[in-house]
Amino acid sequence: MEENKDVTIYDIALRCNLATSTISRALNNHHSISSTTIKKVKKVAEEMGFRPNTLAAGLRGNQTKIIGVLVTRINRPFLSSLISGIEETAQKAGYSVMITQSHDSYEDEVNLSKVLYDTRVCGLICSLAMNTRDTSHFQKFIDKKIPLVFVDRVPKDFNTYRVMIDNYSAGYKATKHLIEQGCKRIAHITGSQYRNTYSERKRGYEDALSEHNLIIDSTLIIIDTTLTFEEGETAGNFLFDLPNPPDGIFVANDTAAVGVIQVAKKRGLKIPEEIAIVGFNDDPIASIIDPGLTTISHPAVKMGQTSAKKILSHLKALKKNPDSSKKDDITEVTFLNTEVLVRASSKRNL
Repeated sequence: MEENKDVTIYDIALRCNLATSTISRALNNHHSISSTTIKKVKKVAEEMGFRPNTLAAGLRGNQTKIIGVLVTRINRPFLSSLISGIEETAQKAGYSVMITQSHDSYEDEVNLSKVLYDTRVCGLICSLAMNTRDTSHFQKFIDKKIPLVFVDRVPKDFNTYRVMIDNYSAGYKATKHLIEQGCKRIAHITGSQYRNTYSERKRGYEDALSEHNLIIDSTLIIIDTTLTFEEGETAGNFLFDLPNPPDGIFVANDTAAVGVIQVAKKRGLKIPEEIAIVGFNDDPIASIIDPGLTTISHPAVKMGQTSAKKILSHLKALKKNPDSSKKDDITEVTFLNTEVLVRASSKRNL
């Protein structure tokens, strides 16, 4: 046998002097094969370094046991925790996970959705790119009866599973906390308003101000592209340079909020006495930065677990009944709870 050549069931059959069909059944613990033969075949396969090609096997059956995951940036703590929840749940059920990232590019999202579709994943979990407006590239999954779950960044009108938090309530609670700390002029740094994730947080922010008789000033609302640390710095500098700067800022993620904190510290502003800051997600950096960042909890791991369970439940239902309504017109939305985690960046001694 050539060096580095993959061992096949034909090689094992030749060594064991058995038919390839017998080898295949033995490797899959088929009931028609005796335990003695199964043990012998598996021993030879291990000695020869045989590696089963699970992807090829899945393609022959027109289905793999691979769940596709399409997110924006896996280096974001929220998304890495989300993926951890997906993987944990999938692996326990005997499924693998294929992870791709769009880098917040609509074009990459379209291309990667096709790659996952062509790989014949048995299900797809997706968090949309920041500026995705047209979601028609996901229709092929629905047409093929492949379960699809949108998580966190979800489309407004796509009939499938959606797992998310109540972003309106979270935005309201973050702003109300700043008001309770005595802030009168509160800014908001948010993401693309195409994403209801951010438009709903902004709506909650505006309603909290209105209900507490505070003015909604459009100059205090900054809409960033991807809410990076650098964008947080830029937004912070802009706000602090205003003739009448804010005394509180609600930022739609922790990454950009830390950028704002760093700018405030460089300018010698006292946090939270002169400027109180609230972030969003409860990333690890929120408890490391000095002062500690008040933030909104975002149950990333649970969202990942819930998303994977939706896929597995759907597949199980279809396996039992291929004509099940599980495959048609799904509009199920799952909301998970959030809370304000108060730290030094906003806690004033009033």
